[in-house]
Amino acid sequence: MKWLVLLGLVAFSECIVKIPLTRVQIMRKTRSEKKMLNNFLKEHAYSLYQTSSPGSNITTHPMRNIKDMFYMGNITIGTPPQEFQVAFDTASSDLWVPSYFCISPTCHSHVMFRHLESSTFQLITKTFKTEYGSGKMQGVLGRDTVRIGDLVSIDQLFGLSLEQSGFAELPFDGVLGLSYPNMSFIGGIPIFDNLKKQGAISEPVFAFYLSKSKPEGSVVMFGGVDKSYYQGTLNWVPLIQARTWCVHMDCISMEGQTVACYGGCEALMDTGASLIQGPGNLVNNTLRLIGATPRGSKHYVSCSAVNTLPSINFTINGINYPLPAQAYTIKDSRGNCYIGIRENRVSTSTETWILGDVFLRQYFSVYDRGNDRIGLAQAV
Repeated sequence: MKWLVLLGLVAFSECIVKIPLTRVQIMRKTRSEKKMLNNFLKEHAYSLYQTSSPGSNITTHPMRNIKDMFYMGNITIGTPPQEFQVAFDTASSDLWVPSYFCISPTCHSHVMFRHLESSTFQLITKTFKTEYGSGKMQGVLGRDTVRIGDLVSIDQLFGLSLEQSGFAELPFDGVLGLSYPNMSFIGGIPIFDNLKKQGAISEPVFAFYLSKSKPEGSVVMFGGVDKSYYQGTLNWVPLIQARTWCVHMDCISMEGQTVACYGGCEALMDTGASLIQGPGNLVNNTLRLIGATPRGSKHYVSCSAVNTLPSINFTINGINYPLPAQAYTIKDSRGNCYIGIRENRVSTSTETWILGDVFLRQYFSVYDRGNDRIGLAQAV
């Protein structure tokens, strides 16, 4: 069932709940890099709630094919509340966190839910499995009170991992999915649907602003749109189907020449993916035209040449969304510059591109469940 058409989302700004997101660069492989990551997390451990005001909150999101950059935010589960940092993911629908009874070593590097300490927890005798680009897990289901800042979802179904792999080096504890109910692996009502059903939000809308150069400042907002986070016009794009946050893309071009998505393709807006991903042959062609050199799993360019590289244009619903080289190049932990575009190794029946954080940092994105559409505008 569709909700009523939204009339002027900005008018509902007084009902918006904003959650600040923290931007984190994944530092791995060496002992010194892991120490840098631990120091960063200690330094910013409490900044999430300190930077929010009444009626505002935080969220950070990556999960699928995570590389070097992602966003995560705080939520609480249970009574009294237990705090977790989760990735807010538009490509999945479920909420899960590690259980205190998880047997995998990777669980013990994260906060684990102690269900015996929550007076409102209910165990569900049902197991589940799920897999992401960054790892996989299996566990059991439960119900409890979940809070995203001032938003409260009562009797929320969520997963408790008992065994997981691939998440050890990622600083978030779990995942909070924001896609459609049909994407749920656990078969429950996703938290966004519950928030709307329980009257916690006035309008079935959420939006992301991902900061470009600082740890704080990113937000996910629920219930409307705050115009101060974008400039120009908010352009609406209908979904291909009311099942995923996937839209039709006209083409991808550089310097006036189409380089991919010939004749149209699909584009998934994925806050849980760090990079832009596409079919291998088209990605390789784009990287070749940029002049990137393969090194391991990444393609590098000289940092001094970034300002001379061409923009990549993503044409969606007849509107060009240029991505300058400064936006699609990323510095690794050694100060070298690589291209934030990679092959999507998950095969699809049609040409599909995943527009992850590399794209979504440049463009403020709105997810309108009431009208099954996505809004895009130049981020401030």
